[in-house]
Amino acid sequence: MIAYVEGRIEDIAPDNAVLDVGGIGYNIKISPETASRLPGLGQRVRLYTYTCVREDAFWLYGFLSKGDLELFKKLITVSGIGPKGALALLASMDADTLRFAILSGDTKAIAKAPGIGAKTAQRLILDLKDKIRQDEDLIRMEISAGAMENACADTPQKREAVEALVSLGYGQADALKAVNSIEGVENMESGAVLKAALKKMF
Repeated sequence: MIAYVEGRIEDIAPDNAVLDVGGIGYNIKISPETASRLPGLGQRVRLYTYTCVREDAFWLYGFLSKGDLELFKKLITVSGIGPKGALALLASMDADTLRFAILSGDTKAIAKAPGIGAKTAQRLILDLKDKIRQDEDLIRMEISAGAMENACADTPQKREAVEALVSLGYGQADALKAVNSIEGVENMESGAVLKAALKKMF
C-alpha cells in the first residue's frame, strides 16, 4: 500500500498528473478539480493515494487531502461504484459539495455524474449517509458557503430559503432536504418556498 507520493510535478492533465520521485515518474489518476488546485509544473506536491491492483493494471488515485481520499474509499464500497465511478463523482462536484449532497439526500445532484444513474445515487445515499454523518472530521468541518450554494440549489429562491431555515436554528442538511423536496420552486417567491419548507420540517 502506497500512502502518498511526494515529488516534482512533470505533467498535469485533467485526469492525471505525473510526479517525479527520485527519477521515477508516477502517473497518478486525479479529478479535474484536483488538477485545477495543483501548483505549476516543476513544483513539489504531495498526493495521498489509493492503490488499485488488477490482473492487467496497477493504478494510483491521488488526492490533495486525507479527507478527500477517505471519501473516495467510502464511495468505492458502494455496489456499482468502482474507482472510475468514484472519480467521476469527484469530477462532477468537489468533495465538500458531494458530502453535502449525500447528507441532504440530493439524488438529482449525484445522478448528474457520468455513469451514475438515479438508482445508484439512491443506493449511495443509503449506504453512506450515516457513515459520513458519524465521521468526526466531517462533524468538525464547517461546510463553506460556496459548497452549500453549489449543492443546495440552482435557484436563488432555494438558497434564500435554506439560509433562512439555518438562521431559524435548523441544520443545513435538514433545511436543504426540505427545500429540495418542494416541486415548482422556480415559479415561487422565496417567502413561499420558506413556508412550504417549514411545513416539511414538522
